[in-house]
Amino acid sequence: MPELLTIDQAEKLGIDQVHDLYKKYVSRSEVSLLRSFGFGRDLVDSAEGAWIQLRDGRRLLDFTGGVGVLNHGHNHPRVLAARDRFQEQRRMEVHKIYLSPYVAALSHNLAALLPGDLNISYFPNSGAEAVEGAVKLAYKYHGGRRGTVLHTDIAFHGKLLGAGSLTASSEVHFAYPKLPGTDSFAYGDLESFRLALERHTDERGRSDVYAVALEPYSASTLRECSAEFLYEVRRLCTEHDIVLIFDEVYTGWGKTGRMFHFMHHPGLVPDVVTTSKSFGGGKSSISGYIAREPVFRKAYDNPRDVTLHSTTYHGFGEETATALEAVAVAVEEDFPGRAQALEAILGPGLAEIAARHPSLVAGIAGRGALHGVRLRPRAQLPAAVRDLIPVHLAKDPQAFAKLITSAVIAALYRDHDILSFFGSTQDIALIVSPPLVAGEKEARLFLDALDAVLDRGAPRLLASFAKEMATAARAAR
Repeated sequence: MPELLTIDQAEKLGIDQVHDLYKKYVSRSEVSLLRSFGFGRDLVDSAEGAWIQLRDGRRLLDFTGGVGVLNHGHNHPRVLAARDRFQEQRRMEVHKIYLSPYVAALSHNLAALLPGDLNISYFPNSGAEAVEGAVKLAYKYHGGRRGTVLHTDIAFHGKLLGAGSLTASSEVHFAYPKLPGTDSFAYGDLESFRLALERHTDERGRSDVYAVALEPYSASTLRECSAEFLYEVRRLCTEHDIVLIFDEVYTGWGKTGRMFHFMHHPGLVPDVVTTSKSFGGGKSSISGYIAREPVFRKAYDNPRDVTLHSTTYHGFGEETATALEAVAVAVEEDFPGRAQALEAILGPGLAEIAARHPSLVAGIAGRGALHGVRLRPRAQLPAAVRDLIPVHLAKDPQAFAKLITSAVIAALYRDHDILSFFGSTQDIALIVSPPLVAGEKEARLFLDALDAVLDRGAPRLLASFAKEMATAARAAR
């Protein structure tokens, strides 16, 4: 019988043992990457709200918001209580033969919260699956008679083959095979969108486009579509009977100051909206796509096609019960209002920091509790720093932006006990994305720390970070 590690043994592993196991069985490069920032040299003991407790006694302010997953923060007490209740009562987890009261209730609540006739829900496991399910629904809606799906030139819809086919971020840089019939248009550009439609319209005016996948707010690039653009896209999609999909995987559940970002615009209703990340309250691996009733009924609502789309864990009991409570918390604790309150502090605070550090800060952007700081690129790296970094990175035209942003993240972590991250490699920015349980105290701590880090200046920050990278690379070998 093989010697297997128990949960108790896993929890007692030291950092060197974790590194060894990762190098053997997970990813040597992941160890090297995370060690460069300092994260990879620590292990977490516990977490609550906006705070993380490390095994060595350090207490960290987590200002990443779990990269969209932790609007509720770590271990929200109501979310934990819902899961405890489910387990204590021995509720049934998953069974495809029985209908789920949790799926029924969760679908009802989503229909109540969303505008128009966005009434029909389906619950897969990840954001990419939700996007692929929405695209598949759109294709079926047209009976396979149309062959084109449009997306933007900065889109991030996931890393699976299907969702990755609609993702334009350089984060998915390898040339994987793509869905047939994808085409792109410039983000937020009406003329570009109209031209994309024209490219796929025949001489008789018949469109070959079955779906448009669009992020009303691009979390990876901190850009948002104008109201004018969104309303006109909606009008054109209606005119050509194209299924309009809004990807709100990151921005859902209050992040930008409305329950979903598109709800900033009265009367705007997509045909399908996708959600994930904070939908599960930071505990449940669940996503969803919610469709307008006529679209779903035409595509799937008949005995022959009712199981044409399904997942292994559809109706997973504890996951949907958790999402029920997570949605209730977002509503009752007014997550959109919390995001607006954070914006009132972070917006002016980041603007003041930008004004104090004009040689380093190129610009700021954001909405609600999702902001970013773009650091100013330079023509070339200082020679002393260039000699310390890998050759392939030194030749990267974005090398300075990546390195200075990484250096700031490392300094925030090392010197100020603040966890942060940077966004898409297509448009580098230090992302400021606190959980919505954070308040003024946490926002002020972050702003003061960022100001102090930038006071050190680029040469010192880069030199320190380059040395850490070199040390991490040697340790990972």
